Amino acid sequence: VAVAKNNSPNQFYGLAIGFVIVAGGYSVGHICGGCFNPAVALGIDVSSAKLEFGWCLPYMVFECIGAALAALAYQLVRPDDFTSRPMDTYPLGTRLTSEFIGTYFLVLTVGLNVIGLSPAGAFSIAAALMCMIFALGSCSGAHFNPSVTLAVVASGRDKCSLKDGGLYICAQLAGAIVASMTYVLLENGTTFPLGPGPGFGWMSAGVAEMVFTFLLCFVVLSCTTTVVGLSQYFGLAIGACVIAGGYAVGAISGGALNPAVAAGIALPHAFRGGGLAGLLLYTGAQLAGSAVAAVTFMATHPSEYGGKLPM
Repeated sequence: VAVAKNNSPNQFYGLAIGFVIVAGGYSVGHICGGCFNPAVALGIDVSSAKLEFGWCLPYMVFECIGAALAALAYQLVRPDDFTSRPMDTYPLGTRLTSEFIGTYFLVLTVGLNVIGLSPAGAFSIAAALMCMIFALGSCSGAHFNPSVTLAVVASGRDKCSLKDGGLYICAQLAGAIVASMTYVLLENGTTFPLGPGPGFGWMSAGVAEMVFTFLLCFVVLSCTTTVVGLSQYFGLAIGACVIAGGYAVGAISGGALNPAVAAGIALPHAFRGGGLAGLLLYTGAQLAGSAVAAVTFMATHPSEYGGKLPM
């Protein structure tokens, strides 16, 4: 967000970088403390040297490995920064890589917050989504959600072709599966079920998922796909939908609002004896919310269609 040609100039780089700490701190704080910085690791180790010293060394090694992987990923999703040839649209492979990475970190953050019993899970998950949107929005559109992709495709205007949309969804599901394997590994094999909260039924969960997936998809369409969209704080608006949904219906359905997130929860738990019926219900409800969002967008934004409804 701070150095990419396609993001310059912008006003959101500080917001995006700062909220990485919120996303990661609540996600893995219970595992490693969440330093994310060799200087922080060294400072903590030195300040507690009377008790024990030396953990800063492996921390620093892994943090440097993470930095190297980040540099590699940057080269994959920002090819225009390494060539003098201008790019109006990134190649499909670059966009799919962007969708994979963004969905991976979103689903990973969900799993770690839930299993780690985070006191601020909705904020952490929203922060991860917001940071990835700011980082990758100009690469692929930063859908990271099959429901969002469906809404963008269904809303027309050639924002995303049907073929590209299908490939986006495949990349998102692949990212979700790899993320689920990662959080299960980090959490020593722990998984958790996808389903309604205590005292609620599947119907309540389905309606909750549909309503707040509608909210998320409608905000994405309104903020990022219009002729005059938000140029700076679109990621904050979209991330706020996750906070709203997480606190409003988290106790009812868990607030997945995303078929990739639902798959990232249900699939690893299926290997522990859980079923997949809930995944089908959640996915159906979320896609229904997406479709309603696309129709509502058409009705409320006729200027996007030359002043006439595309019906």
